[in-house]
Amino acid sequence: MRHAMKILDRTKTIEALPYAKLVPAVALAAKELATGAIIAPERQVVSINSNSFLLNMPAIGKGISVSKLITVHAQNAQHGLPAIQGEVIVFETETGQRLMLLDGPTVTARRTAAMTLLGIQTLAPKTPSSALLIGTGTQAAAHADALVEYFGVKDLLVAGSTINKAESFCKALLDRHPDLCAHPLPADQLQHRALETDVVVALTTSKSPVIPIHIAPHTLAIGVGAYRPDMAEFPPELLRQRQVVVDDLEGARHEAGDLLQADIDWSTVLNLGAVLSGQSLRYAQVPVFKTVGQAAWDLAAARVAVAESR
Repeated sequence: MRHAMKILDRTKTIEALPYAKLVPAVALAAKELATGAIIAPERQVVSINSNSFLLNMPAIGKGISVSKLITVHAQNAQHGLPAIQGEVIVFETETGQRLMLLDGPTVTARRTAAMTLLGIQTLAPKTPSSALLIGTGTQAAAHADALVEYFGVKDLLVAGSTINKAESFCKALLDRHPDLCAHPLPADQLQHRALETDVVVALTTSKSPVIPIHIAPHTLAIGVGAYRPDMAEFPPELLRQRQVVVDDLEGARHEAGDLLQADIDWSTVLNLGAVLSGQSLRYAQVPVFKTVGQAAWDLAAARVAVAESR
């Protein structure tokens, strides 16, 4: 029976992806990807010009499948347009019938934040009440909302490239979450002060480490933003001190600049899907978690959206 394809804009896509359902869906997808139940090849990147790219990220699963098409145009601010645009096409695996079109940047932001939440849930020694976010962009905003909504985090430090950016971010955050304590600080202070926080999440495109070298033994550090070999958010010293866990091992081998530049021993790196399936961490201390993203996480989001629409 043929059904009309549902088209969800940004607002509808947000409503269709509550974190309470998205986090377990991402956990299931991570296990399925590890066992081969989801087929998700490395994303295809096609250059449009020196500042623009087309990305295609397919994932084939049982029941439904997805393909995410994203364009990145770095100079779009001069046209008054977002740099990242795109959509997630959801279709029946057996017939190819199109079921749904989701807002691509919204899916990316929320499934990425959901993976961070899953990493915290799996790897942190306790449910966090405080966090440090390094970055003030779209992903940082999604992560702030996710930490508040999912874990009930009450205390947030926000480090921006400038204090003005951090202050503006905190003001907007407090408009959304009036009961939150949000404290802005400049990123260049991070290496020079002791920070007591349960979680540190870096969400930048920095080419030099932004996560402090010295963090408390109980603090879980997560690197989200560095997605190219020339980028790095983790200091090599921290990567060598702790167990490294990644969301997708194959993707990390190609894209995780932090790990590549630190010349990490890949035989010691664990996949989160394996940890979720029962594989033990090699070391007793709190690990670090590096995410690079995967089309399987988009499929997890599509599963939630389709279920919510029914």
